Amino acid sequence: MILLDKLKKIDRGIVVLMLCLVAAGTVAVYRATAGTKLDGLHFNGMMYFGVFCIPMLLVTVFNYRLLTGKLAYYLYAFGIGMLAYVHWKGEVVNGAARWLSIGSVEIQPSEPVKLFTILLAAHLLHKRQGEKLRFVQDLLPVGAVFAIPIVFILKQPDLGTALVFVGIFFGMLWMGNIRLSYMLTAVGAAGVAIGTVLWLYYADNELLAKIIKPHQMSRIQTFLEPASDPQKSWHYERALMAIGSGQLNGNALDQPQGSVPYAYSDSIFAVVGEKYGFLGAAILLMLYLLLVYRMVGIILETKELAGSYLITGMTAMLVFQIYVNIGMHIGLVPLTGISLPFISYGGSSLLTNMVALGLVLNVKIHQGSFE
Repeated sequence: MILLDKLKKIDRGIVVLMLCLVAAGTVAVYRATAGTKLDGLHFNGMMYFGVFCIPMLLVTVFNYRLLTGKLAYYLYAFGIGMLAYVHWKGEVVNGAARWLSIGSVEIQPSEPVKLFTILLAAHLLHKRQGEKLRFVQDLLPVGAVFAIPIVFILKQPDLGTALVFVGIFFGMLWMGNIRLSYMLTAVGAAGVAIGTVLWLYYADNELLAKIIKPHQMSRIQTFLEPASDPQKSWHYERALMAIGSGQLNGNALDQPQGSVPYAYSDSIFAVVGEKYGFLGAAILLMLYLLLVYRMVGIILETKELAGSYLITGMTAMLVFQIYVNIGMHIGLVPLTGISLPFISYGGSSLLTNMVALGLVLNVKIHQGSFE
């Protein structure tokens, strides 16, 4: 009876929006793989979704206060252990060791570690009870919680996922009542770092090439000067062409998407833009906007700081990934490996995003209840 009472309180709006996004992702993956050797991949995505509903449901009804308590330390330690194991024994795919093979199943540990990091950060921020964050006692511990997984993930290397952690970090600090001077200092430091890279790129290209990795240099060049080297910028150019060819209503032809690499995963937005045009892309963005709007609404309704911090972390994670994935295909940010939530094909990312929404629903359900 307690379980049924909890499920009656579930936020139906979030569930409906998630179902709409998953359905849109299934159709997009089908259109991206139709007529290719990956034809039928969307069935795998549907199977993943059906199986992942179980852990999402379990997370939804499990009292989040336990997860943001001392249990957060154990989950975080487990996550760091997985990242360390990947560093030594990880499956190498396309030159990056990001995966663990468990029988026939491959998982990307950096995905669940996002959630474990958010849980521990919410626990640490909650200790301050809404007071202004202190530098040594509060900011440094929270910063260390994020810095450890970032270092491991950068070594894989996976800059895109590492940047997601940075986005979550700043989002949670803002909700955690960080002093404006601290935030401005951090933003200023980030601006100086970006400005330094830009200055070195134009003033001393050879020095910059010695500082950063070759693939990072290639992505900066593609972003700043796409016409300078067609062999390096073809991914970016093809994505723009695909999105532009969709025009208003989209291109109805089921031609293979071989011109854009990983069209079924990281580059899925190019498929949406091409096949469904501006209207399809606008509808997708509207679904995301409504989802984020509802998540922010729950933050405002929540009277417990731990719950607010938890949802803030999940919201920052989704917003950052949506912005970067779409932005890198329309020229707003450099290309990097970040999936589009609920749309890109991928079991680890889908499970992480579904559990993230499960935690948001959890906070909503348990307001005023301690069972």
